[in-house]
Amino acid sequence: MTVVWQPCGAGARILRVLGDSPCPVLPREVAGRPVTELGPYCFAARPVTQGFRWPADSQETHEVTGDFLEEVVLPDTLRVLHSAVFYNCHRLRRVEVGPLLESLGSDLFTNCRSLQTFVLHAAPDEDTGLKKLLGAVSADVAVEFTGAPGARLFYPEYFEWLDENTPAHIFNHSIEGEGYRMRQCFAGGAVDFSAYDATFAQACVGEAQEKLCRMALGRLLYPFALSAQARTDYEAYLAAHPDAAFSLTIAGRDEAALRLLTGLGLPVREAASQCARAGWSAGATILLAKPRRAAKQYDFDDL
Repeated sequence: MTVVWQPCGAGARILRVLGDSPCPVLPREVAGRPVTELGPYCFAARPVTQGFRWPADSQETHEVTGDFLEEVVLPDTLRVLHSAVFYNCHRLRRVEVGPLLESLGSDLFTNCRSLQTFVLHAAPDEDTGLKKLLGAVSADVAVEFTGAPGARLFYPEYFEWLDENTPAHIFNHSIEGEGYRMRQCFAGGAVDFSAYDATFAQACVGEAQEKLCRMALGRLLYPFALSAQARTDYEAYLAAHPDAAFSLTIAGRDEAALRLLTGLGLPVREAASQCARAGWSAGATILLAKPRRAAKQYDFDDL
């Protein structure tokens, strides 16, 4: 992989990436400078207009841009994403980033219709740029924290629009979807997990079962800062919607989630058949395995 870059303060700004992989891992340093910024339209599908030239010694000829890009691991040193960095990257599905991100430009993920996951190289209670990232995406998106003890969150899609009151030329701003309120559950730069969990009751009114199951499974599998009441609410929802919960789990081949559901005492016969139809023998084995009996402990009186 080759990067085209320019100095910015004491750091480096990457302008373009050349390589053969659709899942590049960007370097932390270039010429001894920490990579702190991605320039405008860095991965965008558009002609290069910044006026720079490819390095003469580069063996790479393929630009990692547009529909070629599928995943990207950004360096933990990164602080700034300029405007339209991922513009028209239709196949981009996953972005990994460190905790130092502090500034985002406009139109960052415009037309990134396949984007599914943000991965934060940080602990769940750490300050990050996640709130800004979520503000740039109104579609469904999952969030994973890789720092111990880990966390997995899901933010449903929301919609916003302007309604014009024509005679008065007044525009009313309307927002629909619980995903917007979930995106506001932060204390400073850190996720407010109790506030996030508190949105679940209202989300049950308007969100689809599949999305609610994703919320519940994520919080139960990684129960960071999960209160006893929130745990009860999530478990009760999964118990009341076993078909949706199992369908989601089987589609994702998630063994940990499957074990969690069986531990809740959900009926497994139909789910086992669904695993068989999907060709997932490991899942069917988990569902049909008989629980082991505890070995009997003998004492002197038994003899």
